Amino acid sequence: MSDDEATQISTPKITELEAEVAVTRTQLASTVDALAERLDPRVQKDKLIADGKRLVFDATDAAALPEARSRARTVLAVAGAVTVLVVVGVVRKIVR
Repeated sequence: MSDDEATQISTPKITELEAEVAVTRTQLASTVDALAERLDPRVQKDKLIADGKRLVFDATDAAALPEARSRARTVLAVAGAVTVLVVVGVVRKIVR
């Protein structure tokens, strides 16, 4: 099939579908790029550090909202308790 024949076969519907495929392809590429950035380990690390700093700030600073202070203190208390339990479990396993 030559280029002339392919041009003659092209209809408005085919042109519309090709345009739709191009738009969908662009949207998919954008979505994949956003997911790749969101799942990047460096981005995750930076987010965790920022969240941890925010929790400490909320738990210790008088300028924090009372709800945020209460939530931060609860989260830090639970995290501390889990850490203690893990350390005790590791020590017990080593001692045995």
